[in-house]
Amino acid sequence: MNLDFIQIADEIIQGRPLELDEAREILKVTGWQMTAMLAGAQKIREHYLGPDIELCSIINAKSGRCGEDCAFCAQSSHHNTQAPVYPLKSREDILAGAIKATEEGSHCYGIVTSGTRAEPGAEFNQILASISDIRKKTPIEPSASLGILDELSARALAEAGCVTYHHNLETARSFFPHICTTHSYEEDVVTVLLAKASGMKVCCGGIFGLGETGEQRIEFAQTLCELDVDSVPLNFLNPIEGTPLENQDDLSALECLKTIALFRYMLPRKRISVCGGRDKNLRDLQSWIFAAGASGTMIGNYLTTTGRDRDADLQMFRDLEVGINACK
Repeated sequence: MNLDFIQIADEIIQGRPLELDEAREILKVTGWQMTAMLAGAQKIREHYLGPDIELCSIINAKSGRCGEDCAFCAQSSHHNTQAPVYPLKSREDILAGAIKATEEGSHCYGIVTSGTRAEPGAEFNQILASISDIRKKTPIEPSASLGILDELSARALAEAGCVTYHHNLETARSFFPHICTTHSYEEDVVTVLLAKASGMKVCCGGIFGLGETGEQRIEFAQTLCELDVDSVPLNFLNPIEGTPLENQDDLSALECLKTIALFRYMLPRKRISVCGGRDKNLRDLQSWIFAAGASGTMIGNYLTTTGRDRDADLQMFRDLEVGINACK
């Protein structure tokens, strides 16, 4: 099937949703049509979000000994990995990370902790205090990724000044039981809804290359459309030794680009950021993520793996002649 992707992009800009057969075609397009498909994705991205990009950074504020059994995760206590294990970092360390992220041009700074949920008590209170510190002493937008929320914890985060709550659904509902058995998909959906109801923005995406099908990637994008999340982080599996997915085959670089474009066509107005696994899976094609529709990327290190050299990323942005929407 030869589709006119520029016409499709124009129609999406006019308000019509991507059709299912078009979504399938994006995931199998080849040759010159791949170039046309990417051009349409970039047109949609620039129409809604402009030509500039946004950067985000995270701090692995508490690592390891997580009781969840997510098949890809190095921090799960169910797996035998070499991931670091340490308790919650100090307020000073968390604030120092925010200051550094601000200086490096990031717009959002995420405080990420291992574990199932944000438990009330001294640890949660310290996270709230750290968010307050960041709001008072830096211009960067604080984000938190603390696991499953209840209504009280969501409200407390919002009141402390947390701008965005990050909580990935990871994959399609139909594939989730193959990836995690220690909590339900619906618990994650409820967390997204509670974060939205509290007044925080919601950053919600997932990880690709887990063994899911193309149809399940489409299903996943449809779920994010229905939840109307504010931003979508796209990660690509970096198999970790000691996890059940340690021998999983990598996605090809072109398959990663098609996945990014699929989400741009299906979620045309949303911020889409390419995060974990970028350097390993895309390699020499990392700069193509913006042509595929990404409006941002994560710089610096990830949770348990190192990221690409910051200077190399900054040179890539200069080569692309894209501006960076830094915090002010």
